[in-house]
This record gives sequence, C-alpha cells and structure tokens, in this order.
Amino acid sequence: MAAEEPAEEPAEELAHAEVTAEEIGSQVALEYGQAMTVRVCKADGETVPVVVVQNASVLELKKALRRHIQLRQARQGGVQHLSWKYIWRTYHLTYAGEKLADDRKKLREYGIRNRDEVSFIKKLRK
Repeated sequence: MAAEEPAEEPAEELAHAEVTAEEIGSQVALEYGQAMTVRVCKADGETVPVVVVQNASVLELKKALRRHIQLRQARQGGVQHLSWKYIWRTYHLTYAGEKLADDRKKLREYGIRNRDEVSFIKKLRK
C-alpha cells in the first residue's frame, strides 16, 4: 500500500497560525462580555477595530491601538516605523466631538461602549 501524502493546509489556516495568545485572550474576553471593540477611525478614513477590557482607560486604548498596528505591519512584512510620540503630539482621539484628553479617564466615563467609534482629529497649532 502506498502511503498517503498529508493534505495541504488551507491558506486560511496558515494565516491564522500567527495568532498571538493576546489576540486569543481578547476574543475570549469579547465572547464573555469582559471586553469591547472600539472602532478607531484613522485620519486616512480607515477604521481599525481595537479590543480593550470593559473598564479600559484612554491610555489602554492607545496602547491597544499601537499593538494592533504593529502586529498588522509585522504580518504584512512592513518594517515601517511609526513615531507614536509624534502621532499623539499631532492628533487627539475624539468621541462624539469630545477630546479624550485625560489618559487616566475610563472610556465609559466618556460614554464609549462596545462597537462605538472614536476618531483621530488633528490638533490645532497653538
């Protein structure tokens, strides 16, 4: 009897082989209602879904956005460096017209809930 060759893995499964433990944890937390997805609308119009815990602060959202973008760049093979210091010096995150100015403040204090959208707005020069 001839030995059968192993079936090739679908490309879909291979693409998910790079999923991090943090991403799995985020999805589990979403399933159990312990996390929420905040859609971040970038200045170029692209919307990025970012998962944070229910009681996350503005700073935690910023860090989660940074991790999301860095992971995506690594997966796309891009080594493009972003200066996050420059980004936060140049842009505000806003929700319903209000600046998310206090990094320590909880997202829910701004009224942000699951699937809500926050936007990058360029800061005005002083």
